[in-house]
Amino acid sequence: MFVKLDTALLQIEPTFKIGLIYYNKIIVSTSPQMLKGRLQLFQEQLFFELEEKSVNDFEGIKEWRALWKKLGADPNRYRPSMEAMYRRIAKQNYITPMHSAVDLNNFFSMRYEIPLGIYDLDEVKGDIFLTVGNKETSYLGLNGRENNLSGILTLQDEVEAFGSPFVDSKRTAVTEHTTSALQVVFLRPSMGQEEAEKLLESMGQMFTQVHGGEAASIILDNNQVEWRI
Repeated sequence: MFVKLDTALLQIEPTFKIGLIYYNKIIVSTSPQMLKGRLQLFQEQLFFELEEKSVNDFEGIKEWRALWKKLGADPNRYRPSMEAMYRRIAKQNYITPMHSAVDLNNFFSMRYEIPLGIYDLDEVKGDIFLTVGNKETSYLGLNGRENNLSGILTLQDEVEAFGSPFVDSKRTAVTEHTTSALQVVFLRPSMGQEEAEKLLESMGQMFTQVHGGEAASIILDNNQVEWRI
């Protein structure tokens, strides 16, 4: 299986980069109490911070909203996933635990102010292509709706689109039966290569501490546009 980056994205934003972490032989289960506690504590701290600070003032959210516009979508109508979480927390509508993979994914997303997706590779068919969606690009999302992804960065396989920094599809959602997964880290374009590599390594280590298994990571950008898993 190859993961390939559409070079048209690099023409729109030359510093565009995306992090990929491949996990194998993992065990997904109910989150350990440590993770549930960190998720709850972080949200409580963020709630108090949001009483003094606008959601749009966070650097990660600001940068991703700007990229959203460059790619052709309206960030006020289709918000990056971490921004949607921040807005929930501002209303004290906290994200509740689901299972270890999703909970850790949400924690990383909130902590680093970037969208993240995690996908069950057994449900992905053929190679993965990262590109911008068009008027025909849509899928049934985890929000229970059919989502159009025109102008939104998407992950697509030979069947259809299945992921984005907006909302992920039901088809490739990680469950407690997942043993092989791909975590997509929608890095800030301004992040340097060394900082991005350290971030992926840190995420991979924490994920495998909770789930066991093995992790391998790569950054796709203007220096490398494809990766074989």
